[in-house]
Amino acid sequence: MIADLVTIFANADFWVAVLRIATPLIFGTLGVLLCERAGVLNLGIEGIMVAGALTGWLAVYFGANLWAGVLAAALTGAAFGVLHALLTVPLALSQHVAGLAITLFATSVSYYAYRVSFPNVTAPPTIQPFAEMTWLPLPVLSQQTPMTLLALVTVPVIAWILYRTPVGLAVRMVGENPAAAEGQGLDVNAVRTGAIVAGSALMGVAGAFLTLSAFNAFFFNMVNGRGWICVALVVFASWRPGKALAGALLFAFFDAMQLRLQQAGGEGIPYQVYLMLPYVLSILALVLVARRATYPQALMKPYVKGER
Repeated sequence: MIADLVTIFANADFWVAVLRIATPLIFGTLGVLLCERAGVLNLGIEGIMVAGALTGWLAVYFGANLWAGVLAAALTGAAFGVLHALLTVPLALSQHVAGLAITLFATSVSYYAYRVSFPNVTAPPTIQPFAEMTWLPLPVLSQQTPMTLLALVTVPVIAWILYRTPVGLAVRMVGENPAAAEGQGLDVNAVRTGAIVAGSALMGVAGAFLTLSAFNAFFFNMVNGRGWICVALVVFASWRPGKALAGALLFAFFDAMQLRLQQAGGEGIPYQVYLMLPYVLSILALVLVARRATYPQALMKPYVKGER
């Protein structure tokens, strides 16, 4: 086993796979982080990723360029974000129930739209996805697509917005103490709605990565629980963008490792053990870190203007 691990870690392809697996998790985790920093839990991420994956892929399949597909996915995510914000901010409905409803609705609509668009196909139609950035001099990054580079750039951008701009201060303030934010003249509902829409747009882009970069087609169950992983990674990251990147890379590391351990083969070890390995290790890391995590004080607490 030790010899297998040494061989795996010494192979550059392993680190290429880690970064590729981490990319949709980076987008999705940042999206959840934005929502939760404003005090709103968004469990609609799983369905929003599915809708983003389909919309972005359909846009390219019917003639749009790849970046237009990414934009279409972001707009789709934003649209579901508007719906989620309507349910949870002014109407103050349960954030858990609203998020799960968005996931079920977005997933069902996406699958239905796919069936209507391609009623007679036996194999998923394909597109030409993003090409690798072979022009880059960095060995691991040169084997990624531009969407991975976009994900890596998005991390410091989100961190800068949250900690260095008035907009970020407003988002953090309504997530910690919305009454105090209102006292400073901020529109709590508007700030929370903006954060949810922006975060949901990132979730849509996370889904688009799967169909426009990682693969070249849309198929059912391709998101495969990545949205729920992103929700857990936000806790692991203590609601900080830099740690969110580290958490996404850590889970991707475990996932890539189990795939290669399966290929190396372990006599008498069921493959299900390898499949559950990244989740077990991630849960362990989450438990160790979450005990010291400081969450936004107004998270999951509806706010009605004028109440104290």
